[in-house]
Amino acid sequence: MGLIRRRAAEWGVDPRRVGVLGFSAGGHLSAMLSTDYRQRTYPHVDAADTESCRPDFSVLIYPAYLIKEREVTKLAPELKIDAETPPAFLSMALDDPIRVENAIGYALALKAVGVPAELHVYPRGGHGYGLRASAGPAATWPKRAGEWLKSQGWLEPRP
Repeated sequence: MGLIRRRAAEWGVDPRRVGVLGFSAGGHLSAMLSTDYRQRTYPHVDAADTESCRPDFSVLIYPAYLIKEREVTKLAPELKIDAETPPAFLSMALDDPIRVENAIGYALALKAVGVPAELHVYPRGGHGYGLRASAGPAATWPKRAGEWLKSQGWLEPRP
């Protein structure tokens, strides 16, 4: 995140509109980045390490490991959600063997601290549907995510 922000002008990126997208275990990593960004876990090496690591938003698609394994109503202890946690879009299917409670629990934790979130729970889709086109309802998540990004103002030019 710091590198992207540091080189934003060079790459034509707005440094105030850098989000993170993660699928499955990558959803967990994206949630970790969204909740544990205040302190680097390594020594500063260059100027990029002075930039913020906090994503401006997150998109978590069938995220894994967000809840305790045996207590599905509790978030994993490494996720420290507070009012500064970035807004999130979440998508998951009820028939996902990783458990829909991952997405529901994260969304509820964001709601509890007043952070905007949009959660889509589809009746079927399993795990690993990604961006593949299919007739299943879970395949509509990219369109929903685009609508969410637009409704949150992430796709509008900033002055």
